[in-house]
Amino acid sequence: MAKTAWLDDRGFIKVGGPEAVPFLQGLISNDITKVTPDRAIYAALLTPQGKFLHDFFITAHDDGVLLDCEAARRADLFTRLRRYRLRSKVELADVTEEWALAVVWGEGSADALGVPAEAGAARALGQGTAYTDPRHTGLGARLVVAAGKEGELPPGLEPADRSGYESLRLSLGIPAGPEELPVERAFLLESGFDELNGIDWQKGCYVGQEVTARTKYRGLLRRRLAPVTIQGGSVAEDHRILADGRDVGEIRANRNGQGLALVKLDAIASGQPLTCGDAAVTPHVPDWWTLPASPAAGEEAAD
Repeated sequence: MAKTAWLDDRGFIKVGGPEAVPFLQGLISNDITKVTPDRAIYAALLTPQGKFLHDFFITAHDDGVLLDCEAARRADLFTRLRRYRLRSKVELADVTEEWALAVVWGEGSADALGVPAEAGAARALGQGTAYTDPRHTGLGARLVVAAGKEGELPPGLEPADRSGYESLRLSLGIPAGPEELPVERAFLLESGFDELNGIDWQKGCYVGQEVTARTKYRGLLRRRLAPVTIQGGSVAEDHRILADGRDVGEIRANRNGQGLALVKLDAIASGQPLTCGDAAVTPHVPDWWTLPASPAAGEEAAD
């Protein structure tokens, strides 16, 4: 039976108005024109230098779209969107109090919500939207419901602790939150956004697009955020990962020995022992990764 849990740390921003589509198209990493009642997307907002600021899921809603974002940082996202709006005919509203989000995972999760088991497939469900996670179908589905309607979930869902969902997410190597995606530090490609369907390479310019595209097409990627197993001792206070004394990365999440770490690709490929403090760190290569070609001669990776 599919399991479900409520994520109480999600916020919602509505973007509407006659110029909402071109407004968002010039800002975010994915193609907003793909969002329909039948399709949801995952995307990010970057600095002009291509560094991560916010990630969010986007679903169709009335005459606009809903951005499902981090509740704790939604004020910053709202302020940035308002700053970019200028004279555009765009309406912005923080509607967090109007919506709630549930995640549904495990066998039959898409079927339980009546959506195809295809990344981003969506359908209206009551006043809200049900959709298969756009990042990876192994994460199941997400369900946006009107606040106060949390008790009206479809049948066939087993309430569960959120920790089970988070364990699944970490095992797949999929980041979430500012600890795993450090604001103004993380880059999309090292964080897996390409394979996780968070970037559209055909849509044209957006904020930070030049750096992101250069990293991809010149083969500049040197590090990846990988799922790791952490065993045998306490990690170092600085979370730095060493290989024979050489700094090769940092741990960004550690939950009972399961975590995520940004690790140099050559250190992963070598198979040599990695440590962080007294702990042994073992990276795993997810089956959804597409490893980059070797960097072009003379080029430097984003750092």
